[in-house]
Amino acid sequence: MTKADIVEALYEKIGFSKKEAADLVELVFDTIKSTLSQGQKIKISGFGNFVVREKRSRIGRNPQTGESIEISARRVLTFRPSQVLRAEVNASLEGKPIQADALRRAKEEDDEDDGE
Repeated sequence: MTKADIVEALYEKIGFSKKEAADLVELVFDTIKSTLSQGQKIKISGFGNFVVREKRSRIGRNPQTGESIEISARRVLTFRPSQVLRAEVNASLEGKPIQADALRRAKEEDDEDDGE
């Protein structure tokens, strides 16, 4: 799925004009990008968490020469899907219909995980 596919889905399902849908999609992604670039966590209920982690510099090894080199410090973006999303993806892969009570239990488990 591409950004254009998301714009098209908003256009078809909600009835926004294509320009309005494109502007909305851009606004959402710009907000996510700016939040993550500030190092803040994004939690989307029923979907997952985006987290920026700081990694220290470390010594690595060039696999061709065996020479030790320093790998610079950097930020790493990680995504951890919610239990609800995991349950839905797994159910769709198994060809099973997604059951509302299974999703509800997964959401409750996910909410408990967020309380850590």
